[in-house]
Amino acid sequence: MNSSSTLQGASGAGTALVTGATSGIGRAIALKLLANGYTVYGIGRNESGAPTHENFHLLLVDLTDASAVERAVRPIAAELSLLVNSAGVAYYGPHESLTPQAIAEMTAVNVTAPMILANLLLPHLRTCAGTIINVSSVTAQSSSNTHACAYGATKAALSSFSGSLFEEYRKHGMRVITIHPDLTDTNLYRNADFAPKNDPQYSLSAEEIADCVLLSLSTRSGMVVTSFTVRPQRNGIDRKPHGE
Repeated sequence: MNSSSTLQGASGAGTALVTGATSGIGRAIALKLLANGYTVYGIGRNESGAPTHENFHLLLVDLTDASAVERAVRPIAAELSLLVNSAGVAYYGPHESLTPQAIAEMTAVNVTAPMILANLLLPHLRTCAGTIINVSSVTAQSSSNTHACAYGATKAALSSFSGSLFEEYRKHGMRVITIHPDLTDTNLYRNADFAPKNDPQYSLSAEEIADCVLLSLSTRSGMVVTSFTVRPQRNGIDRKPHGE
């Protein structure tokens, strides 16, 4: 993706809301949007890692708290032309090994928060022919997510929601786009006994997923690439030493 491509809503006219904007894929997306003329409101859990840019505004919000999400976002809803749901959380292991709290957190961050944000922003995004981009996972496309049953289910729900939302709002000129990354070198795997190999043949970078966002925004009005699946060429992981 050539960052000089014309982006719909760029040239300083677009305002985006990006979740998970202080780390990983969300931070990479926020930085790419800022570099392409967007004003970005970024939702994060803390100030550490927040982009330092005059057009970046941090919203410290716990995405598991629906009321807090609504309080933070409703006042800026009419400014926004782009919503990027990129925050995500994963817990891995046999399903019986997960705690109820872990399951609830994954459901809240990966499914409920994107649905609430869409609900809050759709009245304006509909009138301005805006865009929603949901960062899902390649696990959403599989029914065999061993040791990731719950995580895969939440991402499948997000992808299903995205597809239905596009059909519901396409008549208004709105785009709803889903990105399905495979293994990406981020902190998502902090609750796993494995990590992506530190090798670009075996894992993607957060910046590459951000490039997919730019690519999806660069299409002409009237054309929508509704889904990206992005995978490294090779397949492999590194097992963490016991206790990490």
